[in-house]
This record gives sequence, structure tokens and C-alpha cells, in this order.
Amino acid sequence: MKEKRLSKNLRHQELVKRLDGNPLLTDEELAKGLGVSIQTIRLDRLTLGLPELKERTKSLASRVLSADSYPASLEVVGELLLCEPGIGGLSRLVAGEGMRLTRYNVIRGHFLFAQANSLAVAVADAPHALTASAQVDFIHPVKLGQVLLARARVIGKERRKSIVEVITKVKEQEVFRGKFLVITLEENQLMAEE
Repeated sequence: MKEKRLSKNLRHQELVKRLDGNPLLTDEELAKGLGVSIQTIRLDRLTLGLPELKERTKSLASRVLSADSYPASLEVVGELLLCEPGIGGLSRLVAGEGMRLTRYNVIRGHFLFAQANSLAVAVADAPHALTASAQVDFIHPVKLGQVLLARARVIGKERRKSIVEVITKVKEQEVFRGKFLVITLEENQLMAEE
């Protein structure tokens, strides 16, 4: 039996409700969830004045943190999608041509590490922090053009130390996993000795 479609007005209400609940939903996910085409979702967003995913993620990130309080958030390798200091974060990196090993169609590991490490430092609840140590596993090779989604989670905190776990996936496949010990620097430690 064929499902009855929502009226335009009800669909608009549901679209707003879903984006309020999860601003990181893609047009494709919204279209599937509402039983309409991607073009319909795009027209609905335009009609309702709702921004596209990229603008929603930028807005979300800027509401959660400020660059003055957490300067490490400005140094994340890739696109910072979400950063909740002391809790976790999310970043996105597209594997580009300059990241590829010359003889192979795989991305150099230091790009995966840089994305994860920079995200770990950004989510540590400290205005100034550095990585003290890291335990990492490169699980699967990443190919040119693939999209890396790194998710960081603060799993422990004691005084000036945070332990941050980062898992990077391509689609649903885990490609990298790391555990980072991030230390908070005091203001007087920031001054370089001359």
C-alpha cells in the first residue's frame, strides 16, 4: 500500500523540526525521511529561508566556541563541523591530490594523523593545549577523493590533562583510531624563552 505524502505545509513544519533536532542532516537524508526528492527539499529550504548544510555547520560551530577562548579550533586540519570543548567534536576532510602517495592511489598517513590530532587538541577544554602523546592505528588505506569524517570524544580529564579518543571513518568504514593525551599549558608557559 502506498504511503500518503504530507501536505506542503506539514512537510515544511516537519523539515524545520528535523533540522532543529539535528542541523547536520543532509538534503539526501531529509528527502529520504520525508519521502520526497532532493530537489523538493532544496526548494523547501529556499522557501523557508533555511541554509544549506555547510552554512548550518558553520553556524553551529561558531555558537559552540569562540576563537578568542579556544584558538586551537582555528587550527583544525579539515573543516571543523562541531566543537564542544571538554566533550567532543567533528571534522571533515576530503582526500585531495596533494595528499596522495606518488606511486599509489592512497593518502599519506600523516594527513589522517593531523586531522585527528588537531581535532583532539581543539576539543580539550583549554584555551592553550598541546599533544603530549598519542597511540594510533591506521586501519584501512584511504583513497583519493574519499571523505574523512573524524569524531573526537573526551574520555577522561584530570587537572591539566585530557584523554581524547578520535575515530575517523570513510562512509561507515573505520580507517583510523587514535587516543591522544592533551595537556593544558599555563599562560607563563606560552612565553618563548629568548
